[in-house]
Amino acid sequence: MPLLLKIMLVPFLLVIALLAGLITGYSIIGNGSAVDVFDLNTWKHMYDLVFG
Repeated sequence: MPLLLKIMLVPFLLVIALLAGLITGYSIIGNGSAVDVFDLNTWKHMYDLVFG
């Protein structure tokens, strides 16, 4: 496998793993809707809870 492909593949897989973890954590563990993970208001609310 060429080096450039490896360099591009690692960040792509990390982003996929991050999204899968967010969806799993928010929808299955947190009993929320999986679509709400991508809602900006959800993240604003979490930010306000932590830093507000």
